[in-house]
Amino acid sequence: MSIIEVRNLTKSYSVFKKKEGLGGSIKGLFQREYKEVEAVKGIDLNVEQGEFVAFLGPNGAGKTTTLKLLSGVINPTSGSATVMGFVPWQRKNEYRRQFALVMGQKNQLWWDLPANESYRLHQQIYGVPTDQFNATLDELTDLLDVRRLLDQPVRELSLGERMKMELIAALLHSPEVLFLDEPTIGLDVIAQHNIQQFLRFYQEKRKITILLTSHYMKDIAALCKRVVIIAGGRIEYDGSLSGIIDQFSGFKIITLQFAEGNQPDLTGYGEVLDETWPKAKIRIARADVPRVLANILRDNAIEDVAVEDLPLEDVIAKLFQDVADVSK
Repeated sequence: MSIIEVRNLTKSYSVFKKKEGLGGSIKGLFQREYKEVEAVKGIDLNVEQGEFVAFLGPNGAGKTTTLKLLSGVINPTSGSATVMGFVPWQRKNEYRRQFALVMGQKNQLWWDLPANESYRLHQQIYGVPTDQFNATLDELTDLLDVRRLLDQPVRELSLGERMKMELIAALLHSPEVLFLDEPTIGLDVIAQHNIQQFLRFYQEKRKITILLTSHYMKDIAALCKRVVIIAGGRIEYDGSLSGIIDQFSGFKIITLQFAEGNQPDLTGYGEVLDETWPKAKIRIARADVPRVLANILRDNAIEDVAVEDLPLEDVIAKLFQDVADVSK
């Protein structure tokens, strides 16, 4: 049985449609017009226990709305979902004690208090026994190397330090399911790497189920084997990370190292991306790679050659753009 089961889940909002100009603003005071916005359009999703799943999509795709539905923050328009056998929007206390939601742009810790004080409050809210609380707090603060910061007001911490504290708050009650919404947003490269290392280690050790949204492909590549792509409120892909390139990328990049003095015209082989002689880079259709590469090697003196897929960021960006064009 899947730990997360979603069937034909939808969420629509009625949004006030404001007209332009002063006259439109005045008219809106007395006669308001609304339009229906579908944030989630009938998605189906199964997640097994212990999976670390990336949930990707452009802004406005429905990622955060889906996480809010699964955490019970909002109610759906239609459809069904269960997490660990619970219906999230019924908001049963038994469910609340078994999951956690971390949003990179939202704070759950008291701004002017040390994190330690907020943690004690969380202990009381979740009813965590003192021995278990102390052991978990010790483990998490050691793993994230923040013990020295526990008694410092949250507002005095750096962004990366605050995110570490937010993760500790989310994990103090040892949840079975963790929803992460952009946990590394705005962090520098070192802070991102530290968060990635912690999440990888903790998930492998505790075997908890994690659903992660992120715009940083390095987060996804470092942490997730399975990727779900949502765009326009619908799931467009559900599979392996490598499968995205196989399914949505029609091109490969060939990098060539020519022998000294050899500077041929490459336009007949494919799209020339870069020429810094004696190196050059061309983009060609995947199906044409064997033929084009054979012709290049036959007609030119080549010292080195590399064939690579397009960067994952480029493939996903193209997918998002294609979906957006179709939905217009």
